Amino acid sequence: MIELLPPPSIVPLDHILPDEPLLMMGAGPVPIPQKVAAANSIVINHLGETMSRVIEQVKDMGRYVFQTESSHVMAVSGPGSAAMEMAVANLVTPGSRVLCITNGYFSQRMAEMVRRVRGEPTILEAHHNEGADVALVERALQQGQFDVVTLVQGETSNTVCNKNLNQIAKLAKRYGCLVIVDAVCTLSTMPLAMDSWQVDAIITGGQKGLSSIPGVSLLAFSESAWAKKIAPRKELPFHWCLDAQLADKFWNQKSYHYTAPVSGILALHEALRLVCEETLPQRFERHLRCSEALQAGIETMGLQLLIEKQHRLNSVVGIVVPDHVSADVVRAHMSKVHKVEISGAFGLNILRIGQMGEQSRAYNLFRTLHALGSSMRAAGAELDLPAGMAEMERVLSGEG
Repeated sequence: MIELLPPPSIVPLDHILPDEPLLMMGAGPVPIPQKVAAANSIVINHLGETMSRVIEQVKDMGRYVFQTESSHVMAVSGPGSAAMEMAVANLVTPGSRVLCITNGYFSQRMAEMVRRVRGEPTILEAHHNEGADVALVERALQQGQFDVVTLVQGETSNTVCNKNLNQIAKLAKRYGCLVIVDAVCTLSTMPLAMDSWQVDAIITGGQKGLSSIPGVSLLAFSESAWAKKIAPRKELPFHWCLDAQLADKFWNQKSYHYTAPVSGILALHEALRLVCEETLPQRFERHLRCSEALQAGIETMGLQLLIEKQHRLNSVVGIVVPDHVSADVVRAHMSKVHKVEISGAFGLNILRIGQMGEQSRAYNLFRTLHALGSSMRAAGAELDLPAGMAEMERVLSGEG
């Protein structure tokens, strides 16, 4: 008989998790609506008729949020980075010349993915803490024979927004390039129109603007990219799970690829349904109003935002931490005392507050700004918390 190892001593989850749920106001994951949480508790046959009906509706709703008529909308079992890798792995082949427009950590990640599928990335760095300049992009396109352009709509790491995405995508198409866009933190929080902007692949994560769970992501390929690059492909891509042709068998041909994350897809269905119910115009307006109110409150309180307004991402707000204040101490105080979680950054002395999906509600903003101001003061910062709260309320109410 085999001698088995003894079982480990495990503490139950209710002894690990905080007594009171934390309000998740960082760069993701975000709070999820009860209907999304309930859907995530259901398991059904991943190849049954019920699942087929769910899949058809997920694709229809996906077309709405991506603003595309493409038939190639699909979810991915994995984080937003898995969807990003799927887009890269199916549109970039060995030897492909790729212009990677970078503003920070996540746009650089796409360049790394290009290298790993044996593409040839050329890095075009935007000016420090700024969105990509259209003239600089065109100059790069003129100098190189590129096959693909990659860029982010919102750089979560440092809160820069590529507000010229529409112009850049159309420019890249004029130079014969496929365009891959990372919309992980921006989809459904701000305008993005796949077809009219001539984007060939858009990826997003479930756990941010859509207010779904982490681990199930969404992407769409344009009809032209599918017809020109994916359908006629002869060589096998490097990734089996992320092979778009194999995924298409499940998403469009009612066939088997791998066991789908049914609970996560059901959660994604409910999250997308709530987006459609609210409508994109109303959702964009809510996110903009809430984010601008939060920004106004932070600045009036006496803190500085990292990015100038013309380059600023509204989905994630970057706050400069005063020199004599510890960002870690502020975050720890917010979590322990106020039960509010926000994010640090990737080597930058900033704090980040998310404004995606369910985060963009007035009651969350008041609790978060109060927790930030109180914790900043506890960490040694001098600021005017009442003035910040009053200014945020004024902007939320539409005054001035």
